[in-house]
Amino acid sequence: MIKRAIHPLVLGALRDTRVVVVVGARQVGKSTLTLEIAAHDHPATAISLDDSAVRTAAAADPEGFLAGFPGAVLIDEIQRVPDLLLAIKDIVDRDEIPGHFLVTGSANILTAPRIQEALTGRAELITLWPFSQSEIHESSQNFVDQLIAGGPPWVKNAPVGRDAFVDVVARGGYAEARERAGDRRRRWYANYVRSLVERDLRDIADAHKLEYVPRLLRLIAAQAANLFAPTTMSHKLQLNNDTVKAYTKLLETIFVVKRVQAWTPSIGSREIQKEKIYVVDSGLMAYLLGADERRIAADDQVTGKILENFVAMEIARLRECAETEASQYHYRDRTDEVDVILETLSGEVAGIEVKAAATVSPSDYRGLTKLRDGRGERFIAGVVLYTGSSTKPLGDRLWAVPISALW
Repeated sequence: MIKRAIHPLVLGALRDTRVVVVVGARQVGKSTLTLEIAAHDHPATAISLDDSAVRTAAAADPEGFLAGFPGAVLIDEIQRVPDLLLAIKDIVDRDEIPGHFLVTGSANILTAPRIQEALTGRAELITLWPFSQSEIHESSQNFVDQLIAGGPPWVKNAPVGRDAFVDVVARGGYAEARERAGDRRRRWYANYVRSLVERDLRDIADAHKLEYVPRLLRLIAAQAANLFAPTTMSHKLQLNNDTVKAYTKLLETIFVVKRVQAWTPSIGSREIQKEKIYVVDSGLMAYLLGADERRIAADDQVTGKILENFVAMEIARLRECAETEASQYHYRDRTDEVDVILETLSGEVAGIEVKAAATVSPSDYRGLTKLRDGRGERFIAGVVLYTGSSTKPLGDRLWAVPISALW
């Protein structure tokens, strides 16, 4: 079994926090992780709200239902009966025992204002993403921590060329999809998308026209790693702009897509403040694009798009368990861009560019150079992640680094 990087984070939270909430997309391993913790690390009674009888009882009398369980309780898929969270609030206010409730959800339940207000100061939220490459390769290093510390890993003899990464991005990080190939993997993803629409979205929203969601997901995949353009999507779907924005927000709530805000420090001219959008997993993105390994290797446009999406989401995974807290942004003005910006709480920044080539030229890190010159001493480091074989210095606090340094 692959060890999850957030495992120690959950254990740490259970030692000093009354409610620990593990959220993430369907099929990322929330139940597996939390059941293991409840069985071996933090003994708890496990309840699954996927069971219709349990769900009916919990919905009928949330506080009475929870009162029947002594000691710590694990509640799986709590978004199916969100009123349980309000009952949990009342219980932990009376009994301030750390680790009283460990709950999971396939939707970011804390986005609901009444739930957010009820759990503020009482709960810690931890996101479980699909497997990162660092987890798959059982790496003890965290690239985000290394970069924020002032320099990237020094790598030698890394796999060279885009072909070395085709299988990595096509397989993605969902465990069951990784075990399949070809048509079997495609069918798994088709069923996965169907479940998102028929169950997960209906659990959290009274939405109409959900039949448009698979098409919207494909349009997002086609636009992934670029600026979010809901108007373009609304025209193609023949839906109004507000509906597209609302459905995109729902897809983000169930951890299928992720939007990243623009970083606007006024270091360049006419900085673009639009957010970028990503698909949370490269394997899912490949499916939505209809791109198998051969097309990923041969189509430059697909390769660049899917590789940048892959790196941005690997960084998001690594940030979740990094020792240093850093926010993730992107930067773009009318002449230059930086794919990923990491900013610490103290305002120091690091930049990441992604290139599918095995060589790097000055134009590839022009945005990083502008970032360094504009931030001065507050610039920590800049890297171009590329498909070359080794780490190479590019100038003051700038390096070219093989993509495999992420793990």
